[in-house]
Amino acid sequence: MKKNVLIIGAGGVSQVVVHKCAQHNDVLGKISLASRKLEKCQTIAQSVIEKGNFNIPAEIDCYQLDAFDLEATKKLIQQTNSQIVINVGPSFINMSVLQACIETGAAYIDTAMHEEPEKVCVAPPSYAQYEWTLREQCQQKGITAILSAGFDPGVVNAYAAYAVNDEFDSVDSIDIIDINAGNHGRYFATNFDPEVNFREFSGTVWSWQNCQWVENQMFEMKRTDDLPIVGVQNSYLTGHEEVHSMATHLNVPTIRFWMGFGDHYINVFNVLKNLGLLSVFPVRTAEGTEVIPLKVVKAVLPDPASLAPNYTGKTCIGNLVKGKKAGKEKEIFIYNVADHKEAYEEVGSQGISYTAGVPAVAAALLIANGEWDVNEMCNVEQLDPKPYINVLNCIGLPTRIKDAEGDRALVF
Repeated sequence: MKKNVLIIGAGGVSQVVVHKCAQHNDVLGKISLASRKLEKCQTIAQSVIEKGNFNIPAEIDCYQLDAFDLEATKKLIQQTNSQIVINVGPSFINMSVLQACIETGAAYIDTAMHEEPEKVCVAPPSYAQYEWTLREQCQQKGITAILSAGFDPGVVNAYAAYAVNDEFDSVDSIDIIDINAGNHGRYFATNFDPEVNFREFSGTVWSWQNCQWVENQMFEMKRTDDLPIVGVQNSYLTGHEEVHSMATHLNVPTIRFWMGFGDHYINVFNVLKNLGLLSVFPVRTAEGTEVIPLKVVKAVLPDPASLAPNYTGKTCIGNLVKGKKAGKEKEIFIYNVADHKEAYEEVGSQGISYTAGVPAVAAALLIANGEWDVNEMCNVEQLDPKPYINVLNCIGLPTRIKDAEGDRALVF
């Protein structure tokens, strides 16, 4: 059984992960938190105390760390005797932290695919250019590495695996639909790191259709669905990393990702993009200062964590799966609904961070008890989805399934 968790990163998702690990420190053991800014770690640690979220009375040890520094990261893993590392820092550090885990023997979990600062929306399957290049090292050294164990990617991968394995004889299509029907009350803000957010939406939209990769532009393809709780919502075909791994590991001809956007978000996004303010390449001002436009935009927008106190409404994220069972056409929607206000009351974060952070802790609990301690690198859809869904049901993200027979909780 693996114990002691090192959490790297101190943003909104990290806050959720730290709180949820504290709620389960009877299983996970000692919790350490590291980031470039020590004071952000200390603020999160203090919030756990204020919320009374420790299962067993304890302290969270905080450290300053440049996670790009491989040797420093290895040293901290060893110093803290951490057997599980949860990486919720910027996706730019994934490869460094993963390598540190391989060299120290710690299990690795992240919530998104690695990115390079100068590359946006690389051609699929993009994992093959980054994390999968270390797959053989993980297998040789018996390192458990669970990639992209957030919600989307992450939980939706488990939903897809469950549908393929248990609900259908054959699956024709999986459409992942991500709707945030909440309101943060600001003129404009992103729900997670603005730099990551805009990079995700400013390049080519890749989807898997009829067993081949298809290119589109952002906001080119739109759909409308009547969804549980949140009602009728518009969403747009968007590039997302879970499509890259699921197209490789699941025998499904069409896999697409759709995200909801309001007209105001689209208008502001298009203005920023058309003005060149979402560029990742440096420009020089009239005064001779070199800046990266996207980082300037990030600097002037609200910190996503600051949205939490006044956020209201709900999210709905799930998979619309179509295929055949016993020779008949079948369709299901397997999903979760989360509430922004409830997330804030429990862990001090908004619902988007909550849905991203809780699944990483569920993965850590499954590694700790041995069910997902597989001694190799896996994307979530390669693992048994049932224990994952069960743990999520118990720690804050219950799953439901809607089909021709009705709408019910999914429990195993």
